[in-house]
Order: sequence, then structure tokens, then C-alpha cells
Amino acid sequence: MLKDLSPEQVKKYTKSELNVLCDKLRLTIYDTVMQCGGHLASNLGSVESTVALFYVFDFPQDKIVFDVGHQCYAYKLLSGRAENFSTLRQAGGISGFPKRNESEYDCYDTGHAGTSVSAAIGLAKAYALKGEKRNVIAYIGDGSFNNGLVYEALNSLKIFNTNVLIILNDNDMSISPTVGGMHDMLTQIKDKQKAENIRLLESFGLTYMGVKNGNDVEEMVDALTEAKQLMQNGSVLLHIATKKGKGYEFSEEHPTNTHGVPPVGSPKEKEYSEILGETLCELAETNTDMAVVSAAMKEALGLEEFFKKFPERAFDVGICEENASVLCAAMALGGLKTYYAIYSTFLQRAFDEIIHDVCAQDAAVTFCIDRAGISGADGETHQGVFDLSYLSLIPNLAIAVPKDTEELKSFLRFSATYSHPLAIRYPRSGKVLFDSNDTKIELGKWEYLRQHPIANATIIAAGERSLIIAMKISQNLAEKGMKIDVVNARFVKPLDIELLQNLQTEHIVTIEDNVFLGGLGSLINGQLIAMNKPCKIKNFAYRDEFIPQGKVGQLQCEYGVSCTDIENYLLNVYESR
Repeated sequence: MLKDLSPEQVKKYTKSELNVLCDKLRLTIYDTVMQCGGHLASNLGSVESTVALFYVFDFPQDKIVFDVGHQCYAYKLLSGRAENFSTLRQAGGISGFPKRNESEYDCYDTGHAGTSVSAAIGLAKAYALKGEKRNVIAYIGDGSFNNGLVYEALNSLKIFNTNVLIILNDNDMSISPTVGGMHDMLTQIKDKQKAENIRLLESFGLTYMGVKNGNDVEEMVDALTEAKQLMQNGSVLLHIATKKGKGYEFSEEHPTNTHGVPPVGSPKEKEYSEILGETLCELAETNTDMAVVSAAMKEALGLEEFFKKFPERAFDVGICEENASVLCAAMALGGLKTYYAIYSTFLQRAFDEIIHDVCAQDAAVTFCIDRAGISGADGETHQGVFDLSYLSLIPNLAIAVPKDTEELKSFLRFSATYSHPLAIRYPRSGKVLFDSNDTKIELGKWEYLRQHPIANATIIAAGERSLIIAMKISQNLAEKGMKIDVVNARFVKPLDIELLQNLQTEHIVTIEDNVFLGGLGSLINGQLIAMNKPCKIKNFAYRDEFIPQGKVGQLQCEYGVSCTDIENYLLNVYESR
């Protein structure tokens, strides 16, 4: 049914047929996510509102911007992509987020929170100036509605003097439960229809409609029909209440655990986030002057136990990454050892605050950067391959890259007495524990994981994934008569100048889970030039591109940073002596 369904056909459905369609969409989403992984709960909750949108509006003539974008599965199924939906989040397949290069129905790429209202206003103004008659819609969750960018956008409504429809999908959740004053305001509107809160929203130039049942497709059709008419005279905010995980009992009861799910049968690996949470709890037992901050992701970051044990020192500020950075800086300057746990892709949103508020004031904030490097199936907007580059240029900030979960513990213990800004970056899961007697962390000091009296080449690698490759290469080439030293570049900044100066091999290879520009390899290149050290160096890192979705191993091969690529390079060097 879905494979042959067109948007035009949806408009011809009876109300009862729309309900049947919702059931089929929900089942398809569930089955596909179980097979491919993806965002489950949010998509199950947005089915009825999406079906109603297709019933009332004319896509792709009309345009919709999904905030964050992860709740777009039903939209993709209804816009001609049902046949290929089984390739969701696979290399070369359907993206889990809106993608302009995937379909004419996707008008704006999203992946981060808070951008939809600005984007909708900008698109609407562009179409108006070009004389094109289109309705433009922003579809945003209440978690994103905490983000400051939304209020900057609302403040622009009167300036741009254009009409948009903002659908506020209120399910009391982001990834974690929604928090803060804006959440309380929306709750009061839902529960009591508080007039003063509605007036606040209307002061931006919005006509407020709500609260409507977003999981009742017939009610949604009526509400959207009315909203479409009201849009002729100004912008409209349609407030709908939905159930995250709707139709799947376990997801309804555990929306956080089913926000993003792996494919069924995926191996369970020890995650760095578990180690983070355990070690921070350990540190907090002996240090009462310590605080931990999360931006709406405490469960995903392994902090749930910390929040339970130390509620007075644990703060979830919602999807407000910039605010979190300033709060951390101020708490640190006020005498608290402060930890800010966040995904790599979301930390980049706070770049100015990292410079201006944390590092320029030399505040003792430790950034615990999860999902660093290739994140895989979420694609371009979520790859954590830029953090080394944009953090390495900031004065006062040290950057640590643990080789495994045990070294993460060591870095966190080191951070407890380190009185300056520190960034610790690590991938999601930890596959190995490296043998090492060197557990003491010294600022800017590296360690040899494999060293020969006389070696043919030295591999300098940062982080678990890169070191796994380096150690495998060293072992494989040993069988072919080559001696390859392996260095754990546990600090990307500062570099280990002494070790670099004392390198005995002519050939040096660097490996990192980051783009080349501004990363480990480029920093080492610059240092070797400054030393005037004669050597031949080859850097293996990701190209200056946005990296699409795919499995980590697939992307390493595609971008020339796999074990085979580097091994072949070293073999060619060895054989051409």
C-alpha cells in the first residue's frame, strides 16, 4: 500500500482510511527501525500530525522544515520514498534526517535543534519576494522550544513581516524529559490554558491555536485546515500534544530508552558514557566542590546515576548548549570543578562561549565530548569529526584523547586537579583495552604502545579507533619484516615536543578520527617544520568534506583511513627503499 501511495491519494482518503493509514505507517516505521536502527519514539508520536499535513497542504509546493529532523520518517514514507525506506540510515540509503539532495519534498537539511523557525521565516520571505505562493511550516518539538535560537527567530517575525505556521509538537520530551521555565509555561498552557502565557506567545505576532490532540488524525485535519486559513492574515502557532512512542507500549513507557535505538541483534559494547558516569560519581564522593552539566542528554551521556546521587550538583539545562557553556564557566570561576558532558556534534554550537567565557577566562571546565569521530548512521550533521580542529586553535585549552575506557578514567582523575580548561574526546563504544604500564597522565606527554630499538617507521595515532588500526598494522607488517613503532598521542594539545624531537625514524604516519585541517596531523606537521626536523610524514585523516551516513568501517575505507590503506602505504615505502 505505502509503496504505491502518492500525496495526491492521501487527500482523497476518508477519515477512517486516514486512521488505517496511520496504523500502517506506524507499523512500517517500527519494523524498519528494528531492522536498521534509528529514532523510534519521536516518529511513532508524529504519525497522525504528518498524515494530516499531507491531507491539508500541498507538498512539495508548500514547504515544511522539521526541527532536528529526526521525526520525519512518516513524511518520507508519504513523499515517494516508501519503496527504498528499508535502506534507512544505511550507506547510500534513505537518510534519517531531511536531505535536500534526496527529494524535492525536503527543502531544508536539519539535524540540530532550534533552527526550524528561523529557516521557515527565511524561506517564506524568499518565496514572497519572488512572488511564489507557498505555505511554509516549521515543525518543532517542545524540547527544541527551549533553545534560545527559537526566540531569536520569533523576535524576527515582525521584522520579516511574513506568514509561517509553527507546529509545536509537545510531548514533554527531548531526548531526556524537557526541563526549565519554558517547559513549565507550555505545561501550564496545556493544563490550564493560562491566558498570560498565551499572550506571551502572541506578543511575537503569532495567532495561538491549541492545545489540540496531535494523535487524533481527524482533529489534526480540522486544526490544520483552520490554521491554513489563519495564515493568510499572519503567522500561527499550533500547539499539539502527542505521546512519544505512540502505539508501542514499551516506547510509550520508556520514551528516553527508545528515542534512538540500534538494529535488533547489535552487539552490546561497553560505552565510554558508562565509564564517564561511574568515574564522575567516584570523584564527587571526595570532592564536594564539583558540578556536572548536561544539555538535555543526561541518560545518553551516562549521567543518570550521578543525577540521582548528587541532585544538588547535577544540572540539565535543556537544549541550550551555549547557555550551558557560560554556566559552566561561571560555576568554575565561582570555585566549582565543573564538567560539561556533550556530544561532539552539539558542542560546536557553543564555539563562541568556549572561547569567550571558558578559555579566555581560563576557567577550570572539563568538556567530556562523547560521540567524537565518525558517528555513523546519522550522517553529515552528526559526525564528530571537527572538534579537534576547532578546539585546537583556542588558547588555554588542553585536548585529551584517551586510548581506551581505562585511560578515560585516568584523564578524569587527572582533570580533578587540573585548574585550566580541558577537553576529553572519545567515541561511543570501547572495543579494546590496550596493554600499558603507563597509567600516569602528565600534561602533553605521550606513550609508546610498541617500540623497537631500530624501527622502519613510527605511527602516531590519537584515540581508540586510530590506535586499533595502528597496532594491527604494526602486527601485520612485523610478519613481513617491518618494525613499526606505535605512539599513543593521548594529548593532541599540547603536543609531546620532546618525543617528536627524539623520534629516530625517518618515516612518520599520523592517524586520527577527525578531518585533517586543524587536527593531529596538521599540528604535528607544523611542529616538525618549526623544529626543522628532517623526516617524511604521511597524514591519514578525513578529507575536507561533510561525511555521509554509513558504518564506521565502511567510511574508513571510503575515505582512505582504513588499516588496508595505511598498511599498503607503509609496504610501498618499505619496498621502494
